[in-house]
Amino acid sequence: MNTDTTYKIYPAVSEVPTNWDTIAHSNIFLSTAYLKALEKSAPANMICHYIGLFQNQELVGIALSQFLDLNKVGSFGERDNCLKTSVRNFVFKNFSSHVLFIGNNMLTGQNAYALLDTISNADAVALLFQASEALKEIFRKKRLKIHLAVFKDFSETETEYFKTPDFASFYRFTTQPNMVFDIPESWQHETDYIQALTKKYRDQYKRSHKKAEAIQKKKFSLDDIQAHNPVINRLYENVAKNAPFNTFFLADNHFYKLKKLLKDQFLFYGYFLDDKLIGFNTLIKNGTAIDTYFLGYDEEHQREKMLYLNMLYDMVAYSINKGFSKIVFARTALAITSSIGAKPQEMYGYVRHSNPLVNRHIARLFKSLEPETLWQERNPFK
Repeated sequence: MNTDTTYKIYPAVSEVPTNWDTIAHSNIFLSTAYLKALEKSAPANMICHYIGLFQNQELVGIALSQFLDLNKVGSFGERDNCLKTSVRNFVFKNFSSHVLFIGNNMLTGQNAYALLDTISNADAVALLFQASEALKEIFRKKRLKIHLAVFKDFSETETEYFKTPDFASFYRFTTQPNMVFDIPESWQHETDYIQALTKKYRDQYKRSHKKAEAIQKKKFSLDDIQAHNPVINRLYENVAKNAPFNTFFLADNHFYKLKKLLKDQFLFYGYFLDDKLIGFNTLIKNGTAIDTYFLGYDEEHQREKMLYLNMLYDMVAYSINKGFSKIVFARTALAITSSIGAKPQEMYGYVRHSNPLVNRHIARLFKSLEPETLWQERNPFK
């Protein structure tokens, strides 16, 4: 590693260097606007730190770390009521409750760091390892022992940067893939998408739209989010609590703060039936990509009106019509997002337990605790 490189850890966004956003321009999830929104509306069990990477005292890289206290999660997930789930919850609560992430546990994809061309990825990763060790000491002084250190999410190519002695004791893992929809350049309008579907999936598109004919969709302003906030939170929790595994729950003011600070980069759409809010979805503009964010819905209307599928089609239509190059659907509903055209991209992470004995068996432990998702990839296009 270059001996002229170093790092600095900041406990608040207000303390980061003034030129932070010149490096964050390629990723909105590392911008001060997003980080401020996260800071003001972080999950109750999360503490964020911000890492500056320096070369000859010049800022050349930026990164995010998140500490999660799983003891403060009310429910890890209520969908799978089985012995494996009970064992997993017990192990996490008692032996792995304090987790330090280099990256953003709320998102899928490489949102851990961004760099200038003047520093190599290998040097940056080496610095981030040093920073993670320093963060462990920061939390130790607060009487919080870090059980698990996790670096996430990286592509196969990016895993090359982790083939160093620093990461020799880490276990490389892969979980559910990131579902990404690459939009062909030739597509100018939603009709291009519909025409590209096979008859089976074009019929699915028509059937779902017919089911939702009575639903009105509305783009929410900041005031709209505030006015409907209690219902928004209830709809979000309905979906979140039915997930197979949760490490956090959003704060009640999360969407309001995002809209206030990200403004037009954050899109919130409400779905109404008989003037009643029955669902919502959110999108974040990230350069030429659209990132799908959190959503919520009423389970009864979701089934009856095929609401979730219609939301996905709406996201596709918006992204094509507005000229975006891809849609990041993250790790949700793999089979359904596959059925509308998203493709899986494997993502990798690195994890190490603070107890050497436990860490020796981390591969077997990780595989036994990771919720298994069986799904079949589909191709809806001709």
